[in-house]
Amino acid sequence: MKVKQFHAENQFVIIDDEYIYFQSYNSIIVKQGKGKIYLDKYYWDYSRTTGKYRNLFLGETKKETEKKIASGEYELINLN
Repeated sequence: MKVKQFHAENQFVIIDDEYIYFQSYNSIIVKQGKGKIYLDKYYWDYSRTTGKYRNLFLGETKKETEKKIASGEYELINLN
């Protein structure tokens, strides 16, 4: 498992054998792997800071993320 700081203090990318995670402060926000993206159902849009770095991690805007949630492309689950 590897942990790397992501653009700012308290923002991290965690890589294991199967998944890549984006963590903001102490909360996992995104889990990505095996052709699927999962967002934490509570924390995915917790704050402006979380949103800013989530957008950078996913390479898209909040509006694009919301469309993917609505379409089922992204799944909201409990990651914490």
